[in-house]
Amino acid sequence: MNLDNLKTLRFNPALGWPAGIAIAIIMLGFAFAVVVVHRRRKGESDETVWACVRRCVICVIIALLALTPSTIASTTSRAVNTIDVVIATDVTGSMAVDDAQYGTSKTMTRLDAAKKAIDDLTSIYDNSSFAAVHFGASATLDVPLTPDIGAIRNWATGLNTEPTSVSAGSNLDAPIDPLLVTLKQMRTAHPQDKIVLYYISDGEQTSAKPRRTFSSLRQYLDDAFTIGVGSEKGGQIPEVTAGPSDSDGDQPSTSSQGWVKDPATGQPGISRMDKKNLIAIADEMSGKCILLDATHKLDKSSVTSLSKHFRTVETPKRRERVMPVVWPLYIALAALLTMEMGSWLANSRRLL
Repeated sequence: MNLDNLKTLRFNPALGWPAGIAIAIIMLGFAFAVVVVHRRRKGESDETVWACVRRCVICVIIALLALTPSTIASTTSRAVNTIDVVIATDVTGSMAVDDAQYGTSKTMTRLDAAKKAIDDLTSIYDNSSFAAVHFGASATLDVPLTPDIGAIRNWATGLNTEPTSVSAGSNLDAPIDPLLVTLKQMRTAHPQDKIVLYYISDGEQTSAKPRRTFSSLRQYLDDAFTIGVGSEKGGQIPEVTAGPSDSDGDQPSTSSQGWVKDPATGQPGISRMDKKNLIAIADEMSGKCILLDATHKLDKSSVTSLSKHFRTVETPKRRERVMPVVWPLYIALAALLTMEMGSWLANSRRLL
C-alpha cells in the first residue's frame, strides 16, 4: 500500500455502522478483559506475556475487520452527447445554374457546390449521425438518421436537379413538414443529443404561394444554418430533362431547347441567389446564414466560429469507489490463530 492510499484510508463497515461499531466495541472489551485477567492471575497461571499479547491482538484485528478499513479510489467518467446533423438540400431547377463558387474562383452549378458542402459536413461532424432530405416540387426524407457517413456521401453524389417539366416554382418551405416529423422523432429517441440543421439552397422563391415560417422547427433544434449557393448576379436556368447525360447517369441532361424562358418576357429567365430569404429563414430557426463563394466554404473554423453547439459534448463526472483493504488483517489473523491453535495443542498434550 503506497502513501497515497494511506491518505485516503477510512473505515467503511461491511455490515453497516451500527453492527460494525457494536462488534468493534465488544472485541475491544474482550482485549481489555484478556489484559485484566492476565494481570490478576499472574503467578497463578502458566499463560505467558506473549500469549496475552497474541490474544489481545486477535481481538483488535477482529474489531478492525468489523470496521472494514478501506481506501477511496476516484474515477472520472465522461457522458458523451453526440450530434445529429440533418441536411435539407434544394434540387429545384434553379440549382442547375452555373454561377456558384466554393472556395475557389472556378464556377460550378449550385447543386455541385451543395454536394461539396455536404461532403465537408461529413468530415466536420465525423463522429455524428446524419439524416438527409431533398426538396423541390415536394420534399422527401431520403436517409433516416444513421451514423453511416458513407450513406450520406452516396446520397449527395446521386442528387440531381428535378426535371423542368415537373417544376412548379420554387417553394422554400417545402421541407418543413418532413423535417418536423423527422426532428420530433429524433428528439424523442435521443433526448440528450444535439440536433443541428443545415438548409442548403439558393434562397429563390418563385412560387406565388406565400412562404411558411420555419419557426416551428426551432423547438427541436440546438442550432441551425442556412447555406447559400449561387450568386446575386445570377445566371440563366438550363432546361433539364429526366434522362441522364452520361453513361453513369450521375447528372440530368440539358435539353436542346436551351434555357428556361420567363413567361412575362419570352426571354431566358435569370435566377439569382436570394440572400434576404436565406437570412430570414436562419433567423426564424434562431440560426445563422453562411453564403458560399470564392473565399468561403464550409470547414470546421467557419462552423465553430458561428455555432456554440458545435462539438461532441463531454460531461466529466467524478465518482468515488470504496475498496476494502482487509487482506493484510486476514493474513495476520490467520497467523495468530494458527499460533493460538498450536499453543492450545501443546498445552493439551502436556496435560495428558
